[in-house]
Amino acid sequence: MPIFRRLLKSHQENPTINQPGPTYKPTPSNNQTTGVDNSTKPPKVFSSFRYRNYQLWFGGQLVSVIGTWMQSIALGWLVYQISHSEFMLGMVGFASAIPVLIVSPWGGVITDIVPKRTLLVITQSSAMVLAFILAALTFSNSIQVWHILVLAALLGVVNAFDAPARQAFVVDMVGREDMVNAIALNSMMLNGARVIGPALGGYLLAWLGSSWCFLINGISFIAVIASLLAMSVPPHKALNRLENPLRQFVEGMRYSKQEPEILGVLLMAVFFSVFGMAYAALLPAFVDQVLHADASRYGAINAMIGAGAVIAALFIANFANTKQRGRLMVAASLIYPFLLAAFAFNTNFPLALLLSFSIGFGFMIQANSMNSMLQLKVQDNMRGRVMGLYTLCFFGLTPFGSLAAGTAAEYLPLNLTVALTALIMLIGSLFVLWRIPEIRKIHV
Repeated sequence: MPIFRRLLKSHQENPTINQPGPTYKPTPSNNQTTGVDNSTKPPKVFSSFRYRNYQLWFGGQLVSVIGTWMQSIALGWLVYQISHSEFMLGMVGFASAIPVLIVSPWGGVITDIVPKRTLLVITQSSAMVLAFILAALTFSNSIQVWHILVLAALLGVVNAFDAPARQAFVVDMVGREDMVNAIALNSMMLNGARVIGPALGGYLLAWLGSSWCFLINGISFIAVIASLLAMSVPPHKALNRLENPLRQFVEGMRYSKQEPEILGVLLMAVFFSVFGMAYAALLPAFVDQVLHADASRYGAINAMIGAGAVIAALFIANFANTKQRGRLMVAASLIYPFLLAAFAFNTNFPLALLLSFSIGFGFMIQANSMNSMLQLKVQDNMRGRVMGLYTLCFFGLTPFGSLAAGTAAEYLPLNLTVALTALIMLIGSLFVLWRIPEIRKIHV
């Protein structure tokens, strides 16, 4: 990874060893340095839009993530059409997990050392190139499942650096005061894109085919790259010196283990990501076999999941200063599995849309609560490493659940497979709550 070595080398001067470095906190004012505009104060739910950098980020990400969701549903449908195998659906997701597991020790560490904006420009540009390659293979009718597996693995490498950098970059844009609000608005934006992207992708998939979805996704990355380059950010100061990344990763693990609340949230993320999200890999087959629907209705199901998440994110953004995040996360972790089980055994499409909305709502409450609690509890000099661990738990382990669910679906009915994943998530969440009761009392 020569590009990362050059980045690391350029920031070895003036290191800060294991001490919290100076954290940029935008001060509300009308100057070009901070990019904050208080001349017209936005409503509380949109308070993060005072910051010009956040405005740029929100707009660029919205366009890009719409394209990402178009690609996501097109890719799942394409794999199922090529292979007609639930196992291969899980395998494509699993292919992106191995790189995340291997590279995650680097991802969080580098986020604490190099400029986050620079790192994000590199990762977003890399994802754009991969989308164009996928489009070219599909347009030429030469696409095979092994091509998709390789590209998924490469995208996993990109995401191992991108995810912790994106999450840690929030505090650089809005400061700690508006961080929870910004996280909630990010979630609203991501899932607002999930409403638009799958709906557009489903119709485009049925009308023109998957290749156009991949091409549009590649083009959409230009928006977020342009927004990053247009930002005015303060000079970068590394929070940690360049050391053995594995050693720094272990330090992040040791720090998380010593903080019961952080450890509890990370363990909840494991059960949620591995079992609570495994159904997503089976969704193309589920829509086809259980709901007996086509690609456009597959897009509608994804859109309703996104709509539920958007409403939940607006709710969280409006109550960003609540001190009950621990209880909110616990409630969501116990209700969500029942919603997922109800979805598994339903065969009526209109009811499936309603349940999809509920699943999206529950997903967002839990995911956003976990993210916010970690960001508020962690020390600044450990932020990148802890968010790297969160990336590993929440994203890196998800494909293992997808692979397990895909394998089980080869031998069990699809609805029973989804219900079993919901049951395991419920049991795991109850176990964590029993062993680490502190997470129920988190007040941040």
